[in-house]
Amino acid sequence: MKLVILDRDGVINFDSDLYIKSPEEWKPIPGSLDAIAKLNQWGYRVVVATNQSGIGRGLFEMDTLNAIHEKMMKAVAQAGGRIDAIFFCPHTNADKCACRKPKAGMLEEIASRYNADLEGVPAIGDSLRDLEAAIAVRAQPILVLTGKGKKTEADPDLPAGSLVFADLAAAVNHLTP
Repeated sequence: MKLVILDRDGVINFDSDLYIKSPEEWKPIPGSLDAIAKLNQWGYRVVVATNQSGIGRGLFEMDTLNAIHEKMMKAVAQAGGRIDAIFFCPHTNADKCACRKPKAGMLEEIASRYNADLEGVPAIGDSLRDLEAAIAVRAQPILVLTGKGKKTEADPDLPAGSLVFADLAAAVNHLTP
């Protein structure tokens, strides 16, 4: 089984410093939906792993997060693709949970659910914490320059061996012939 792990905000959709708090605020980055469809066409299972501390901060409720994800899933389906699963962490940094990236708990849960070794599995994100979580499970960290990606690329702590691409579409073109 081929697996790919995607962050959501800044990778699939435009990010906001004020959080994506409603389905209306969720807007796909051009090319991202087609890129997910291309991954599916090449036999990849696409899994999203996303920190959603807006829940823990009281900015939105679970039903709103579900509505945002429903909109995302429908948009991906309209482009001919699918997201196989969405894993999320609702906690804030203060909760000190094991699932909030850069900790590896969410990715370890993906490995467990799919009975998969994540070594070398592409993990695509726009922030240092996405890449650090990937490194923790021996996945292949891939940085996209959308969202917070340009700032992340300049970070001196960028993990060695991280691949860098302009956006999700460019990263997917690298993964698929």
